[in-house]
Amino acid sequence: MLDKKVEQLLNEQINKEFYSAYLYLDFANFYQSKGLDGFANWYQIQAQEERDHAMLFYQYLHNNNCTVVLETIEKPGQVFQTLAEPLKAGLKHEEYVTSLIHNLYAAAHDVKDFRTTQFLDWFIKEQGEEETNANNLVTRFDLFGNDPKSLYMLDNELKARVYSAPSLVL
Repeated sequence: MLDKKVEQLLNEQINKEFYSAYLYLDFANFYQSKGLDGFANWYQIQAQEERDHAMLFYQYLHNNNCTVVLETIEKPGQVFQTLAEPLKAGLKHEEYVTSLIHNLYAAAHDVKDFRTTQFLDWFIKEQGEEETNANNLVTRFDLFGNDPKSLYMLDNELKARVYSAPSLVL
């Protein structure tokens, strides 16, 4: 049995991951409406990854004979005025998710729940990659986004991104 606080935080993380998927679908909708199919594709893939993350937490709880509690997923409420705003909001959101994973890891470590800390090791690495990718996208947009030809090329590059399932095996 998992520690009750750790179990609660794992359940909350499921909701946070599904919210992340909604948020990124909202970003994709924004870019789709602006004719930037590549940016939309990038965030649609991000949304799929977040759903996969939620399901990893879901399965981990089931594998440990815990009750999964599914809560209401909050609706994203941001309204964007510029093409850069979702990118910057995405970076900020990834930093927030990293803080959630760190808090969960600390809670598991405090009660010597090494199985959960080992499970979370993958997410810590993943969040490092997520923050780097989000930061790189902001940086590249800042460099090229104001030039229509460069924006077109960046959009085409993002259109080529393909989904790959998470490497974590439970």
